[in-house]
Amino acid sequence: MEDIRPINDNLKTATILAVDDDPYVLEYVSSLLGEYGYSYIACRNAEDAFQKFMTVSVDAVLTDIKMPAVSGIDLLEKICLVRSDIPVILMTAHAEIDIAVDAIKKGAFDFIIKPYRSEQLIHSVEKAVKYRRLTEKEKEYKKTLEETVERRTRELREALTMLRNMSAELIDRLTVVAEFRDTGTGFHNSRMGRYAKEISQALSMPPKFTEAVTFASPLHDIGKVGIPDTILLKPASLSKPEVEIMKNHTSIGEKVLAGSSYPFIQMAASIALNHHERWDGTGYPRGLKQTDIPVEGRIVMLCDQYDALRSSRPYKQPLSHDETVHIITVGDGRTLPEHFDPDVLNIFRKISDRFNEIFSDFKE
Repeated sequence: MEDIRPINDNLKTATILAVDDDPYVLEYVSSLLGEYGYSYIACRNAEDAFQKFMTVSVDAVLTDIKMPAVSGIDLLEKICLVRSDIPVILMTAHAEIDIAVDAIKKGAFDFIIKPYRSEQLIHSVEKAVKYRRLTEKEKEYKKTLEETVERRTRELREALTMLRNMSAELIDRLTVVAEFRDTGTGFHNSRMGRYAKEISQALSMPPKFTEAVTFASPLHDIGKVGIPDTILLKPASLSKPEVEIMKNHTSIGEKVLAGSSYPFIQMAASIALNHHERWDGTGYPRGLKQTDIPVEGRIVMLCDQYDALRSSRPYKQPLSHDETVHIITVGDGRTLPEHFDPDVLNIFRKISDRFNEIFSDFKE
């Protein structure tokens, strides 16, 4: 026997799947549910009930335990495998505590002992329906929350990307400013970031450091905007007083970039100040030695030396890659290996060919 009562819009919208092999009990339960405003689906065996469960939306299941072929416990297990959020109420004529405990362990929502009062059954059904609606609301809330988190995460990711792009563009524009002031440097500033990235990666520096040093290195000479044209653009070697004035570009650059709350600009300020410090303490502006020099300054110092030797200047001819590598790694009296961080120098020996490729790819 199977009976499906249509939902009355004036009644509760919950649908109960009622299962019992006793037709009189099933009829009584169905009538009781209908009287209390529930839509119901009545089935006389667990097999039919499970088929209906898989095709019709229900809010709770009310089933007898003792049924031929497939028991109510078996039906409970099958339902829990498919939809653990649907509450299942079990009915039995035997008040066996071990059966009740086993049923609860397997996911039963409630347990009713026959004979039961109609109020008891309806109360259990009402609790199950409320539970079902609460779980639905929880699902909707979780879904809404997940969608909100996903949207906010996407918006934050887009904002961070925009900020990163804006920072990169700002650095590029400031680099152009430095290159306009020092017409002899050409693509020198642009190459610096690529050199620094290669060394940083070879040193296994953290990704955030590598990203920062890549973007910040081109600003190493931003302080040259404060050097007089008569010195900056002089088509000959500088006098000693002029050299001392030129050295001020490190401090000027640091002052231009100091005080920022952004990591890229903070690193750029450090590089501007420290990219002429030497490992042996003979550099400027502060004569720092060894690890007192920030690592970004040690990296950019070698990169700057390589590119300066390779580049043409009014007072010097450009050197070849091999000549430049020899001077940096062996020395020529003016430039010495002792000027460089030993770790950075060793990495340079291993990847110097990449420097040559970068120089060739970004020529004036």
